[in-house]
Amino acid sequence: MSDNEQIDYPIQVADGIYWVGSHDQGFRLYCNPYLIVEDNRAVLIDGGSRSDFARVMMKILQVGIDPKNIVALVYQHYDPDLCGSMSNLIDLCDNPDLKILSTKDNNTFLSFYIHKDRFGLQEDIESVGHCFTLGKRTLRFIATPYAHNGGSFVTYDETTRTMFSSDLFGSFYYQNKDIFFRLDSHCYTCTSIHNCPHGKKYCPLLAVDQFHRMVMPCEKALHYAMGQIGRFDIDLVAPQHGNLLDNRKDIDLLIKRLSVIKKVGIDGIT
Repeated sequence: MSDNEQIDYPIQVADGIYWVGSHDQGFRLYCNPYLIVEDNRAVLIDGGSRSDFARVMMKILQVGIDPKNIVALVYQHYDPDLCGSMSNLIDLCDNPDLKILSTKDNNTFLSFYIHKDRFGLQEDIESVGHCFTLGKRTLRFIATPYAHNGGSFVTYDETTRTMFSSDLFGSFYYQNKDIFFRLDSHCYTCTSIHNCPHGKKYCPLLAVDQFHRMVMPCEKALHYAMGQIGRFDIDLVAPQHGNLLDNRKDIDLLIKRLSVIKKVGIDGIT
């Protein structure tokens, strides 16, 4: 597969978890919606933009899920790249018991994506005890305020130890040949990410650094979020942008790195 080729099928990234994203070469930023399936019911995490809707829904159907069996749409913040298709998803799911799960702060802005007669579908994750049960699977919601919106949170699947990390651990870079991202052994001791001593034209650590310095508002918010995430036992990090992380050593390294990174957002100006 070339770097310019589309992935026209869902990819199972963990037990019952599918990447159903769309990578349009016309955009700089690639987005990763995820479908969690348990007992023929499903939850969709960060469903994608309006322009991605058709391809995301095609992949959901390829997984074998009837849209009417999607019981919850989880939105970890309110940017259009993950919320733009919300109205389309609600219409196609056609499920009167559908829940739109997010924080109270996010719901204020999420309401602008839907007609007022759908406001009743919105539910504050605090009102459900910061967790959602899908069959035998528990999804736990962890607050990461201002990383990068005030109501931002991440979602942890206790069954597979997957952290759906929203913008955290994201990157503008995406390697289409493999949706997973793994560091080379020499990356752990590298001290020259701006000029790879091994001659690579792309440095994944530099790409992650640059993304967080641009997207996150300040060091304090990012460092706090890493402290929250670092409390969990994680086998897979599934970010909204860029590649997924499935190597525990890589995950630990990036948590430590992002816990101390400087010049983030406004701190890089002042």
